[in-house]
Amino acid sequence: MKKRKVLVPEPKSRFVRVRCPQCGYEQVIFDHATFPVRCLICGTQLVETTGGKAKILGEIVRILG
Repeated sequence: MKKRKVLVPEPKSRFVRVRCPQCGYEQVIFDHATFPVRCLICGTQLVETTGGKAKILGEIVRILG
């Protein structure tokens, strides 16, 4: 029996709500970010870019989508 292709493919990337470890502000970021993301309040770096999926330095509160 042959495997069938998925009719509606799901993306591997998501948006994530992250809490800043310094001030506690929550911010929505992209988990495959190609640019370093900083907190809007205190300026702490929340995301470190890699070749693919970004390294998230804050606490993940919720995965959106």
